[in-house]
Amino acid sequence: MWSRRLDALKPALEALDQWRAAWPDDAADPLMQVDEDRLGQVLAELARRLQGNYPFHSPLYAGQMLKPPHPVAWMAHVLASTINPNNHALDGGPPTSEMEKEVVADLARLFGFRTHLGHLTSGGTAANLEALWVARETHPGKAIAFSDQAHYTHARMCAVLGVESVVIPTTADGSWDMSVLKASAHRIGTVVVTLGTTGMGRVEALHELLPFCRQAGLRVHVDAAYGGFYKLLEASGALDAAPWALTGAVDSLVVDPHKHGLQPYGCGCVLFRDPAVGRHYKHDSPYTYFTSDELHLGEISLECSRAGASAAALWATWRLLGGGTDSGLARMLAACRRAALAFAAALEDSGTYAVVDAPDLDIVVYHPRPTGARRLSDLSAASKAVFRKGMQAGPDQLFLSLYQLPASRFAGYGLEADADTVTVLRSVLMKPGHEGYATELAARLVRLLSHVERDALGQG
Repeated sequence: MWSRRLDALKPALEALDQWRAAWPDDAADPLMQVDEDRLGQVLAELARRLQGNYPFHSPLYAGQMLKPPHPVAWMAHVLASTINPNNHALDGGPPTSEMEKEVVADLARLFGFRTHLGHLTSGGTAANLEALWVARETHPGKAIAFSDQAHYTHARMCAVLGVESVVIPTTADGSWDMSVLKASAHRIGTVVVTLGTTGMGRVEALHELLPFCRQAGLRVHVDAAYGGFYKLLEASGALDAAPWALTGAVDSLVVDPHKHGLQPYGCGCVLFRDPAVGRHYKHDSPYTYFTSDELHLGEISLECSRAGASAAALWATWRLLGGGTDSGLARMLAACRRAALAFAAALEDSGTYAVVDAPDLDIVVYHPRPTGARRLSDLSAASKAVFRKGMQAGPDQLFLSLYQLPASRFAGYGLEADADTVTVLRSVLMKPGHEGYATELAARLVRLLSHVERDALGQG
């Protein structure tokens, strides 16, 4: 299927060849020439090596947050990469810089920003770094607070920026301990709320946190790197709309198009509601900003060189699939959401697995039921054994991931607390094809556990 997509790409490549023909072409230089047979050998070897990857494209891969980009994205990326524009300054990529501004404006509208300043980044880490840096510059000397289920990048970036971080504990259902936040508010400048945690896919209660933060004079940054595009389903009834309804009122927001936006790595985006934060980026360069009086994207970015091909890929994808609540992207996300609910229900119905929490988005965390277990470590051992068994070649092969939860989450199980954490299984159902495989995935898990139990009896 993927090779057939090249038929659609060929006319566009030919159009660029015609454009290049109007100029002297460095590709004709003898130093750029290679032996065609040798080129074929190297590419064949590359293809062979790439087959060592796990099958991220398959619905049988339900492990980490990995999936191939949409064909329109990789084709647009390839097309733009033949020119290799740099979106730091306008003269490094005039068309792709314009595409970036257009698609960033589209994203700002999606999240409800009436005014905005923003740009694409190399990923969520860089995007969150910029948001936290602006937080530091806006409230110097003040701490940045986030929950204990937030991505580890926030603590790490606070350390890089030399900013105190305050970790707010959460309850078993993911709610913030507001007493800790209130007691610490006097030393906090910015609060980070996560819409789609990378562990369990939880959507934190922005609708509860934002009113308190406004009353306390705190800035609010939303880390929607993973879950952000679920904003498209806000009015669908497929999820709780309350937190999503307030994204346009926050001070900054990060979303990763290279996750649910169907893009190649790396493509992140940072948005600020108040364009005046651009004053913090103010700098000069002796050679980059002279071709135009218009805003150069490098003037509002901590990163310098950034791939124009990423902007072209996202722009093309958004034009083809993005935008409305009934867009192709929205329908794909709805399928992922349905897949997670169906998968969780099938696991519970099996009687052999327990789902830790009902999924907020498309991540399901679960473990074998503790039949015969005496210690918490027995639960961890069973989860790890199923994970390893699934990786083995065979009719029930299945690619999963593992996750650690605090032992306190299992206090009601009546098991000996012989460990501080419990390892459980985790599946990310972020491909629309997962919907048709949800019951099959659960059936394979039941059979894998049966194999594990038989293996344990054999060893006994």
